[in-house]
Amino acid sequence: MKVVMATSEMVPFAKTGGLADVSGALPKYLGKVGVEAVTFMPLYSKVKDSEHKITDTGVTIDIAVGDRIKQAQIFKTYVPGTKAVVYLVGNDEYFDREELYGTPHGDYADNASRFVFFSRAVLECCLHFDIKPDVIHCHDWQSALIPVYVKTLFSERFERRPATLLTIHNLAYQGVFWHWDMKLTGLSWELFNWRELEFHGKLNFLKGGIVFADAINTVSPTYAKEIQTPEFGAGMQEILRFRSDSIFGIINGIDYDVWNPKKDEHIPCKFGPKSINNKGRNKKKLLEEVGLPTDRKLPLIGMISRLAAQKGLDLIAEILDDIAKLDVQVVLLGTGEKKYQDMLEDFSKRYPEKICAKIMFDNGLAHRIEAGSDMFLMPSRYEPCGLNQLYSLKYGTLPIVRKTGGLADTITDVTPENIENGTATGFMFERYNSSELLEAIKRAVNLYSNRKVWREMVQTAMKQDWSWGNSARKYSELYEDVIGWKDA
Repeated sequence: MKVVMATSEMVPFAKTGGLADVSGALPKYLGKVGVEAVTFMPLYSKVKDSEHKITDTGVTIDIAVGDRIKQAQIFKTYVPGTKAVVYLVGNDEYFDREELYGTPHGDYADNASRFVFFSRAVLECCLHFDIKPDVIHCHDWQSALIPVYVKTLFSERFERRPATLLTIHNLAYQGVFWHWDMKLTGLSWELFNWRELEFHGKLNFLKGGIVFADAINTVSPTYAKEIQTPEFGAGMQEILRFRSDSIFGIINGIDYDVWNPKKDEHIPCKFGPKSINNKGRNKKKLLEEVGLPTDRKLPLIGMISRLAAQKGLDLIAEILDDIAKLDVQVVLLGTGEKKYQDMLEDFSKRYPEKICAKIMFDNGLAHRIEAGSDMFLMPSRYEPCGLNQLYSLKYGTLPIVRKTGGLADTITDVTPENIENGTATGFMFERYNSSELLEAIKRAVNLYSNRKVWREMVQTAMKQDWSWGNSARKYSELYEDVIGWKDA
């Protein structure tokens, strides 16, 4: 089976979020289950400036964007450590920029043109290189027009029409543009209606993908259900409910070659389920690194996050004073909205013995926080999948999470029954309010004093398998199904 992946970002070439992690890992693991994956992504300036070996194929393809013709220069590289091909679509006018989608002042004004160009370039390249994909797997709004093109402008150009799968990583980002950008797509204005591409008078790329893709999936089973409700549907719940029979959820995997305390080069002391005592050594080193007192008897709560309300920072703001009164220490790492950055820096100054906030991103420190913390805080308003709770499980750092999205699918709450049967892996609260979050933290702190139960939970967490191998097999099965539905 041959699958083309269309993504706007991919580790290790360019990243703004979890989409890049998925796009970078999935082709590698699909190859291990017999699926040949060929990936397309834009050639951003940061990719050209990196140390990755990139080969110019010498191919230039004309791409129509509205009434203009733009040239796509096609470069080639590989997923590191594999033979999985990555084609990089180059055009300096569109992609030779410092950032991927915009600046701190807002999105790039020509994003509609940029990703019309990219989407059409993917299809033109498939035809030029005679790739003949069985499935085109599109990710988020940036490539969501591809299923539309496959069934319209390109419907007669493929010898055998490929099936299309659209993965929604975060429904909040939809690619919404003013209605006159419809002219850039080259699509018929007949498609600009409430059933297809129109959304409250505007052009919506993601809606087009939802309507035209042969199947849709999200990055967790619970999120697949949540997005069909008014609370999480971001205005798209009706069209998603209409397509409910074609919506699936597959949990993202994590790469245990990168996130594994037995081999992690970023942490001072390697450890595993049978050598948990070394986790305590990592805790001591972490406390020294961040400048907190090295009292290993106090539980240490870690948090690594984009500082935004979606991640629960508004709840944390309400109860940080209460948390500081508990027998606990807290270390937070991340950047984001200025009001939350300022808030965390202020709390660090007010409680220097209890709270340390690092307003930055440091990959090595992120690994050390996972390895050295006893608990990991993730009180998200919504969380399509989440990766840090999966990292935390592997490092024996028990998550404190809200019951939503992928958090609900991956964490088993501490209840007397779950402790008794040995399945508990974390602490969960349900309603999105600060008092329930505080109660979950108190439950974790209280249980920490029971060293026998805590150690058993840590071992249970570390033995969980959330590897990409499992996820890749589920994607392979979904590809087979989508091909069958398309041909039915």
